[in-house]
Amino acid sequence: MKMSDASGKVQTVLGLINPDELGKTLAHEHLSLVFDVAYCRPKAEDEKKAEALFSLESVGWIRQNPYSHKVNLKFNDAETVGAVVEEMTNFKSKGGGTIVECTTHGIQRKAKFVKDVSLQSGVHVIAGTGFYVAGSQLTDVLSRPIEILVKLMTAEILSGCIDADDVKCGLIGEIGCSWPLHDFEKKVIEATALVQSELGCPVSFHPGRNPESPFEIIRIFQEAGGDVSKVAMSHLDRTIFDEGQLTEFAELGCYCEFDLFGIECSYYQLNEAIDMPSDAQRIQSIWQLVDGNFEDRILLSHDIHTKHRLTKFGGHGYTHIFDNVVPKMSNRGLSSSIVKKFLVDNPKAWLTFK
Repeated sequence: MKMSDASGKVQTVLGLINPDELGKTLAHEHLSLVFDVAYCRPKAEDEKKAEALFSLESVGWIRQNPYSHKVNLKFNDAETVGAVVEEMTNFKSKGGGTIVECTTHGIQRKAKFVKDVSLQSGVHVIAGTGFYVAGSQLTDVLSRPIEILVKLMTAEILSGCIDADDVKCGLIGEIGCSWPLHDFEKKVIEATALVQSELGCPVSFHPGRNPESPFEIIRIFQEAGGDVSKVAMSHLDRTIFDEGQLTEFAELGCYCEFDLFGIECSYYQLNEAIDMPSDAQRIQSIWQLVDGNFEDRILLSHDIHTKHRLTKFGGHGYTHIFDNVVPKMSNRGLSSSIVKKFLVDNPKAWLTFK
């Protein structure tokens, strides 16, 4: 593929499509990964619970401590594969059009499986290239020069994935960033900017768990020549809580992604210093941005990446936003035309190659 071929198009795992074909789009999901990098050792008295199989007796503890249950973090075994395929079929039947699959190198992306899911379900899937946080990478990856990182990401968009050469990526990301930022992660942000400025592709960043992290990422990305208008900053619902700071970030011009819908447990294992917001609080933050005239820069998703959030394991599944959040938004005064921007218009603008 030549760069000019993708201009004005969206690149799915099955090929280029017109942006109008996307339909309702979830901007940040996972269909297959291993999330061992997030493992949190359980308390001594909970070790048996951490080893228990999924059941009515165990799922309550798993919901409260999702990153201490090793089986919960294996999101690519046979049972999960079957559940994901079923859920994608259901997603399609509920009016879902597209899933942005944000699994990158470091957490065991399976490009061929992602393509198979798209073929079986009829859902458009957009695969990501790039690298997750430094803590998930092998030593030899951490030492790679920026030129090699650029070459890999460019090739996975233009030619095909290193693990499935018939699958091309349609975005860069999620690019994993920690707090404080690791030198490798800074290098990857700069490499991302170089590729993005050349190809005109969309980008997704995973910020560190600190309110200053999204600002730092955008600064480095812009200084390296990246186009901030093609960036989606993920996980803002667990990162920026101050209203003034959220507005200040939105003014930078990237897409503001609220992608943890369905997580209703306030205890956040990966940053115990904060309280994970509820869906109602996420909607309140979105209302704030709408009031500030940022409705054209909002994206929605669930970021499903552990078993316990799949319906087969007692979770809400990939249609939670359709089934529960959209009605709640309507109840709270967000018009159908505004919600359509979140799910259709804004993803279409973000995902289209320049």
